[in-house]
Amino acid sequence: MSKKVFADAMSALEGVKDDMTLVIGGFGLCGIPENCITALRERKVKGLTCVSNNAGVDDFGLGLLLQDRQIKKMISSYVGENALFEKQYLSGELEVEFVPQGTLAERMRAGGAGIPGFYTATGVGTKVAEGKEIKNFDGRDYVLERGIVGDFALVKAWKGDKFGNLMFRKTARNFNPMAATAGKITVAEVEELVEIGELDPDQIHTPGVFVQRIFKAKNSEKRIEQRTVRKG
Repeated sequence: MSKKVFADAMSALEGVKDDMTLVIGGFGLCGIPENCITALRERKVKGLTCVSNNAGVDDFGLGLLLQDRQIKKMISSYVGENALFEKQYLSGELEVEFVPQGTLAERMRAGGAGIPGFYTATGVGTKVAEGKEIKNFDGRDYVLERGIVGDFALVKAWKGDKFGNLMFRKTARNFNPMAATAGKITVAEVEELVEIGELDPDQIHTPGVFVQRIFKAKNSEKRIEQRTVRKG
């Protein structure tokens, strides 16, 4: 089991190369693998295709990789918080594939389950369905969507053990469990790394069989994209 445990993000990302596809967990700025993203920046890998619900903000998350022009294509649902993303997209510098949020989650889940494609009614009759197969089931049209498998998947968990079993908290559970299954090699950074047997088996969200590398995050920054408060 010790072979799964790495000292830090830099060593856990050994083997990440230019032009790879990375599936990255997180929802907004919640549950993003920020230590892995920082290590990717330091590794200076280029031409990446990143599959993630969002692209972070200008100075945090995947926005850091956009700053250094390390991403050539984003497969995402929501990118409205990143001005640099908008600029690169409108200039033609960044290729973007927009995917409905539920479809993106299911594409990750399908890829992790070995399912190459599935039909969904979401997006039929819109630009989302352009160029894709449409099939009618029981009088209703559905569009064929492909499962996603990345060269690496990068996720962040609340707790993990040395076998790679993972537990997520609240909003961080939105995309991380699906992303964790969708990589040929899955790297998990965890806030707390415990011994095997310390996690309640009934509370494990991602079984360790899906995780090849795990490390304890040295920094765990909890940012809020937009803070809205009421006057006291």
